[in-house]
Amino acid sequence: MNLWRRLSGRSRALALTGAGVLVAGGLVTLPVTAAQAATQCSVDYTTSDWPGGFTATVTIRNLGDPLSSWNLGFTFPNSSQKVQQGWSAKWSQSGQNVTAQNESYNGSLGTGASTSIGFNGAWSGSNPKPTQFTLNGTVCNGGTPPTSTPPTTTPPPTTPPPTTPPPTTPPPGQKVDNPYAGVKGYVNPEWKAKAESVSGGSRVSNNPTAVWIDRIAAINGTPNSSSNGAMGVRDHLDAALAQGAGYIQFVIYNLPGRDCSALASNGELGPDELPRYKAEYIDPIAAIQGDAKYKNLRIVNIIEIDSLPNLVTNTSGNAGGTAMCDTVKANGAYVNGVGYALAKLGAIGNVYNYIDAAHHGWIGWDSNFGPVADQLKAAAVASGSTVRNVHGFIVNTANYSALKEPYVKVTDSVNGQTVRQSKWIDWNQYVDELSFAQAFRQKLVSIGFDSGIGMLIDTSRNGWGGSARPTGPGPLTSVDAYVDGGRVDRRYHTGNWCNQAGAGLGERPRANPEPGIDAYVWVKPPGESDGSSTAIPNDEGKGFDRMCDPTYTGNARNGNNLSGALPNAPISGAWFAAQFQQLMQNAYPPLS
Repeated sequence: MNLWRRLSGRSRALALTGAGVLVAGGLVTLPVTAAQAATQCSVDYTTSDWPGGFTATVTIRNLGDPLSSWNLGFTFPNSSQKVQQGWSAKWSQSGQNVTAQNESYNGSLGTGASTSIGFNGAWSGSNPKPTQFTLNGTVCNGGTPPTSTPPTTTPPPTTPPPTTPPPTTPPPGQKVDNPYAGVKGYVNPEWKAKAESVSGGSRVSNNPTAVWIDRIAAINGTPNSSSNGAMGVRDHLDAALAQGAGYIQFVIYNLPGRDCSALASNGELGPDELPRYKAEYIDPIAAIQGDAKYKNLRIVNIIEIDSLPNLVTNTSGNAGGTAMCDTVKANGAYVNGVGYALAKLGAIGNVYNYIDAAHHGWIGWDSNFGPVADQLKAAAVASGSTVRNVHGFIVNTANYSALKEPYVKVTDSVNGQTVRQSKWIDWNQYVDELSFAQAFRQKLVSIGFDSGIGMLIDTSRNGWGGSARPTGPGPLTSVDAYVDGGRVDRRYHTGNWCNQAGAGLGERPRANPEPGIDAYVWVKPPGESDGSSTAIPNDEGKGFDRMCDPTYTGNARNGNNLSGALPNAPISGAWFAAQFQQLMQNAYPPLS
């Protein structure tokens, strides 16, 4: 843990309260007959339902004498209700009767202490909540605990009470401050094989990259698709266990009306298909990630890239505003979709959600900086979620903005003129991703996010090395000459985002590289296309965007500059060997 995060004084062990699930599923209060003096207890039972299935979170609070072990019992009201897979307890079912016995790590419950357990279940007809619970044979009546021993804070759902293990080996389900610290990341074998198919690719093929779940079919795998791969979510999780990986990264990317401001990464769901997004996309992912089999694996979810900032910058009244962005802003598809994903996935004890927060070349201006932060906050508390379901944020996802500009600082001036008025910077408050990420983190904390949130920076393609990399500042003849001669980011415009010519691999993935930064990550797998150079028919809902056409001369969003895109590119997500070769050639730090 770096100094910045240590000074925040925050422990992640009790970071999530499960409030989102309580709102969505409802709280059951169970006043029944008086319990024995030695054992008093209360139980909160909440569910998140979808057709034919549900996830239940059960929080047990001991209100009597200390317990060294416990056994919870209840009866399903409906004979169709079944426990399918559970966690944080040994679950069993006989007829409609269900029991849950403690695990070795959570059997001890002091007076006022609590623990949360859970399971995935099935139902038909209806899914009513049990009306009575017993603990060690005594009916729980929700009695008041002794005043001499105050209740402890309830740990997050599916989490055992905190103990005192080494920081890198917490009890199953207990969140750590930084999921990237002290453990190795999952190497996607499908990406590894593609990287090694290119000469020299073995130099980087063992770096962890994210797995993109960009449509419903990708949950179970897409063996006949030109993008993604044959492996599904469970396949990747099983492979991560086999590798002995400590963390795995998924990109949650399938909002209704996805990528409302561009065409290359449009998705399968229409703007009004929020119910389908919840039931057919988020719920199945949550069911898999919540499997107790994976409880010791830190699962990092990157939540819906390039989505929420569009509601600020690409709606009516902005340069390049689109009707689709207006639609999803008006109907709440993005805000409520993200909120639902945060609540559903955040309820799982070993899951870490990082929301996409664009990049400095998009929201670094004062007119965008604060409003985008507020938009992220609105989504974080939508659909039953709370800010506690957000572990952090990620910037520069699938983008090219330089990590650091060593020769151009926003405070520089030339002949009495600030460099901010140069055409490249265009009055932006930031010139690189690191300074932007650190400043945006402070802004997010100031509006109500936890002081311990961490930032991720996608460095998969922002190295900008090779022979074109400057070795010092530009000439002092004008602000434009100074900035253009010294900046390492060689794009025509910071708004250019598709398969950029001259780009290189950036910093390799690593944890705690700078204050406030949880990790440098490769979320966009190097060598996977941003979009096709020409229109290519496909069954994935992905369109043709002129920003991926190397002959395109631009629009208001990129200052009417050339697109800077490479030719002969396939659809987004498909393997683009020529791009991967360029990225290795221009890597910074250079490859050996």
